[in-house]
Amino acid sequence: MKVKIYLFPLLFLFSLFSFSQTVSQDTSATRNQQRNAAQNILNGTISKGITVGGYAEVDYNQPEGKNGELDVHRLVLLFGYRFSDRVQFVTEIEYEHVKELYIEQAFLNYNLNPDHSIRGGLMLVPMGIVNEYHEPTTFNGVERPNVDKSIIPTTWREIGIGMTGKFDEASVRYQAYIFNGFASVEGDKFLGGPNAFRNGRQKGAESIINTPNFSTKIDYYGLPGLRLGASFYTGRSQATDEAQQFDGSDVGLNMFGLDMRYLNRRFSARGQYIHALINDAEAYNQLYETDLGSELRGWYLEMGYNLLSPVKEQRLDAFVRYEDYDTHAAVEEAGISRNPFYHRKEWTLGVSYHVARGAVVKGDYQFLDNAGDSGSTGQLNFGFGIWF
Repeated sequence: MKVKIYLFPLLFLFSLFSFSQTVSQDTSATRNQQRNAAQNILNGTISKGITVGGYAEVDYNQPEGKNGELDVHRLVLLFGYRFSDRVQFVTEIEYEHVKELYIEQAFLNYNLNPDHSIRGGLMLVPMGIVNEYHEPTTFNGVERPNVDKSIIPTTWREIGIGMTGKFDEASVRYQAYIFNGFASVEGDKFLGGPNAFRNGRQKGAESIINTPNFSTKIDYYGLPGLRLGASFYTGRSQATDEAQQFDGSDVGLNMFGLDMRYLNRRFSARGQYIHALINDAEAYNQLYETDLGSELRGWYLEMGYNLLSPVKEQRLDAFVRYEDYDTHAAVEEAGISRNPFYHRKEWTLGVSYHVARGAVVKGDYQFLDNAGDSGSTGQLNFGFGIWF
């Protein structure tokens, strides 16, 4: 039975590779883009009026020895309005799994001059690569890297205000914002576990704030084909008025990130390292009987190669990615025992076939391992994504 389950996807992958030898290449995924969907709207040529865009992902996941899952993972509609050369509004309306509705971004942007802007509203926290650049044609693999799920809780967005801009003479782009922090408790969900802070995202929905958090990122783009980033986030989680009277009602967070993207004709590479230090985790764990570690750590390295001629319009990018991440990287100051299942190592091998600019068909196989198991499990993934 297991052979039958995998036979059709493997034949599909083979036929996709065979057919792609006669088509041209799209550079939208591995070109090391400097813009995401919101930046495309902000940098558009329209002088005044509305701009519409969107992106979507439809996935098939087949874990080894389990039932498969088919999912309209995301459908995002983007709307931007330019009131004048200085003032713009950007919003993203997102459906997840068909039935979940979110506002992913909603901010007002004011251009001080062509290179520097002030903006405020619901915005993406600039940490790592995928939290800002997650349109499906901009990354390899059906699923986003798991470092960007468990360590960086992508898509991580909160309400804030700040500045962004660039110094072209120094080849530097900067972002600096004040945000609300993670919720210490979100409904009946606590911080900790295999995904650490993911349950604490407030997402702009009646967000609590009692301690502003600071986030910044610097990007360097002065070398051809190379983009380097350094991110920093610091602050505390947010507790309700009732909970603040108790010791351990909130925790401190300092998160550091380094990332790299590189493209040279057919060859592409990217990598990311994230390290988070958590203060007062022991008191928080005692109050809420949870298992938040005192340190989080994760990294990945990915390399890809376009199997088609670089002069063609379409691409067939074969890639391999290795991830190592642990939400219990340290627990001594958290007053808990280390959970070996939270230390995960994963290989992803696959292809991204860009059938047109803004449209990609993907297939990959993942080897998923953790320190608590004696062997790895496998998962086969197929899907397509669009961005317009």
